[in-house]
Amino acid sequence: MVWITKYRYQVLQGDLQLRCRDILPQACNSLDIRILKGVVSKAHIRLHPSSPPQLIISETVRLLKGRSSRMPLQEFPELKSRYRGSRFWGIGHGCWSTGHITEDMPESYLSYHADNPNSDEDFILE
Repeated sequence: MVWITKYRYQVLQGDLQLRCRDILPQACNSLDIRILKGVVSKAHIRLHPSSPPQLIISETVRLLKGRSSRMPLQEFPELKSRYRGSRFWGIGHGCWSTGHITEDMPESYLSYHADNPNSDEDFILE
């Protein structure tokens, strides 16, 4: 599951990057979704989630993007000048099923995109 910041601005750095890394697991827990691996890059989010089969993927992404957009816009006022309105994330997302591949493949994909992994092995800051 991948989505980008609006206009592809590379704003997910420093405190904002850390805050997004904190918000997404909270949002996932409230939806009964487990994050197997995740990467917060400067302009996008990559997640490898495990979700209940009754959850519709597009609705799940909408909820995750909504919850992870509202809080940073409230907590970081400097974002409001860049992002007019209430949208922090760009329109659209990318999702793929991993049921037909081994568990190591998404893990290696996400690890490949991490330059400097931190101590939290399941959610990497890039």
